[in-house]
Amino acid sequence: MVYIISWDDFVERSVQLFRASPEKTRYVMKYRHSEGKLVLKVTDDKECLKFKTDQAQDAKKMEKLNNIFFTLMARGPETDITEVTGKEQTAQPPKRGRGRKQ
Repeated sequence: MVYIISWDDFVERSVQLFRASPEKTRYVMKYRHSEGKLVLKVTDDKECLKFKTDQAQDAKKMEKLNNIFFTLMARGPETDITEVTGKEQTAQPPKRGRGRKQ
């Protein structure tokens, strides 16, 4: 069980692992508040992928990974996940707040 450092690599390999054996693949999240660490693990009992972080902004990434797995489980492992990942969307300009004009 080696930790994968790159988030994109972890997501890509996790999706490949799920598509290879969807009935045996498990996805586990473990959060330790005292240490502020989040560990994600995807395994099919033959291969184990782990990702560890202590960054709060990675919670949004974890939410996207959850949506990817929910989509694959509900629609089937051959489903196109580009609509969930949002990689084909064009970048929109950031919304401006209601604060002071500068």
